[in-house]
Amino acid sequence: MQKRSIQRGRPAGATTFDAELAQAFGAAVRALRTERGIAQESLANLAGIERSHMGKVERGEHMPTLAIIFKIAGALECSTAVLMGKTEELLAAVRE
Repeated sequence: MQKRSIQRGRPAGATTFDAELAQAFGAAVRALRTERGIAQESLANLAGIERSHMGKVERGEHMPTLAIIFKIAGALECSTAVLMGKTEELLAAVRE
């Protein structure tokens, strides 16, 4: 019997980036930020991340880590559940 080698990580060519999800999350962040009257730079400072990174998150170019999601929610003074709920709402509208 021949031994099979085990490949670590994701399969070649696979990606974990979901553009629709990233754009919905970014739109949710932007919507909550503008509802609160917070400038993008101020939100980035409150969250402790670079303004350019916040811009990329809002445009759906970057998918933030879990730690960054918690920082953004904290800076928006909302729970991660509220942020995710808004994301799910926007994602459902796109997928309809």
